[in-house]
Amino acid sequence: MAAHRPEARHQGALRRGLRRALCRETAAQARLFAHQRAPTSSGPGRPYCRGVQKNWPRTLKAHLCDLPPRTKVELWFQDEARIGQKNGIVRQWARRGTRPRQPADQRYKSAYLFGAICPARGAGAALALPFADTEAMQRHIDEISRHVEKGAHAVLVMDRAGWHTTANLRMPKNMTAIFLPSRSPELNPVENVWQYLRQNWLSNRVFDDYDAIIDAACEAWQKLLAAPETITSIGMRQWAHVGQTP
Repeated sequence: MAAHRPEARHQGALRRGLRRALCRETAAQARLFAHQRAPTSSGPGRPYCRGVQKNWPRTLKAHLCDLPPRTKVELWFQDEARIGQKNGIVRQWARRGTRPRQPADQRYKSAYLFGAICPARGAGAALALPFADTEAMQRHIDEISRHVEKGAHAVLVMDRAGWHTTANLRMPKNMTAIFLPSRSPELNPVENVWQYLRQNWLSNRVFDDYDAIIDAACEAWQKLLAAPETITSIGMRQWAHVGQTP
């Protein structure tokens, strides 16, 4: 067995300096809200995410090969969020040295906010519904279809939830669905939209009943639609918007 070799002084100092720099960088990132942080890259453990990004132009071409030439294509991302009385708690402003109170509710009434955004247009379409199932998803697809520009074709990007992939859905003529890989929420910018809504309008609140939840969800979405530049800022992904500009 080789004898233990003591660590050189300059190597130990270098490693301690690297650790301190890493801690400072981590602390700086922790002070940012989730929607303000740069999107995390797909690490070596998520090769399928990198494959989606790299092969996205080829995927679009394969799904849209039957479209007439020069048809305008809109890229929409879709997802659902559960909003309920058992609400989340986020940061809030307070006087230094104080510990502000934040309301918490132990009841369980909830609703689902079905949301979709077109980052290139700064547009969105949403429905607040009591359940997340095939019928609710069909209503949302029809709602998105009505928001697609006349003469354009929408590519609807979403995850593989059961009510997304069921054969019972009727896809409108102006829409094509593309499914993301399983367990890859980082590829869907609507996840960042939910964080933005909660941090600004849906957390630190108590909802009296189901109707109050629906009203709060609709009000938050309307505020988001009133700021199309925010939708574009949150939703634009360079790998997905090939040839598109906000």
